[in-house]
Amino acid sequence: MWRLIRWGACLTLLLVAGSAGAHDADILYAQLWRPQAGGPEVHERITLTADTLARLIPSDADGDGVLTQADLDARTQALAVGIWDAIPLSAGGQPCARTGTTARARESYVELGATFTCAPGELRQRFSLLSLLPSNYRVVLGSYVQGEQGQRFADASQPTLVVSEPGQPERQAVSGLLEWIGLGLTHIFGGIDHLAFLLALLLVGGSWRRVLLLVTSFTLAHSLTLGATALGFILLDDARARWVEMAIAASIIWVALENLLWREHRHRAVLTFLFGLVHGFGFASVLRGYGLGDSVVTGLFGFNLGVELGQAAVVAVLWPLVRLVQRRPLVHQRTLRGLSLLILSAGAYWLMERALGPLG
Repeated sequence: MWRLIRWGACLTLLLVAGSAGAHDADILYAQLWRPQAGGPEVHERITLTADTLARLIPSDADGDGVLTQADLDARTQALAVGIWDAIPLSAGGQPCARTGTTARARESYVELGATFTCAPGELRQRFSLLSLLPSNYRVVLGSYVQGEQGQRFADASQPTLVVSEPGQPERQAVSGLLEWIGLGLTHIFGGIDHLAFLLALLLVGGSWRRVLLLVTSFTLAHSLTLGATALGFILLDDARARWVEMAIAASIIWVALENLLWREHRHRAVLTFLFGLVHGFGFASVLRGYGLGDSVVTGLFGFNLGVELGQAAVVAVLWPLVRLVQRRPLVHQRTLRGLSLLILSAGAYWLMERALGPLG
């Protein structure tokens, strides 16, 4: 198991280290938000590499092979035509009016911004510029104006994205390490399915060393898939996000059944690692909905830290209580069976709800 954990830690480092490397070369990241909920003003930010921008317009104005802020300033009109005119935004079936643009040369990428005035109604954007890029290019959308949904992406075969629909709740932009940590804490404490999974594990957790092993394997696993998805290595659209939520419910059912049917749980650390990979996709679908923008490191680290702090707090409260109950075998057996049955019922309900839609 520890060999698996060491491998997982190495893979995590490789994912983070490579996030600004070759993979970003075929991804354009887009974020949209409204400064005022329901207001007509919409802001958009596009993040891409200098090489990608060069494929779309001649951005190196002085021809020295290095893209600078001066080059971008000299290409304002070309950016307006070659980029913004090629990704028209509409609301309620009517084109949004572009009121301003910005362009910033960052250390390892380019950040393009625009403001729009939009009519009420559904927001849609067509990324026509994908037809000018190789077929492996994708646009990954992290929108502050959509509800809590999975990651959205567009490619040359399906270049149009529905950014928001009437009646969807709007999200506020998240910025700063503390806000990302708070978001992670809020999600873990509000995610009753994740808490149910942790409780099912702790009911037969055993010694503190065994609990530490379980929590470590779960942490490493969900950090891997959270990082891979947030960094764009894995694309999680709405359909896949629904399968993830169903798999999370199934993991809860499985652990609860094990508690009821098996006396020995020697394989549980490995099982926890595998299920942790699934739960990481669930965390990622929430994180992506807020849009990381140029805060990839801060957002990913802060959100994951918030999740871990919340998880540690839950374990710190529940594990002493479980240990106290375990000192009385009869009470422990009844508690184990009763809570496991309750968790099993909740998992079955969530699985049916996520597979068939809201029940009742």
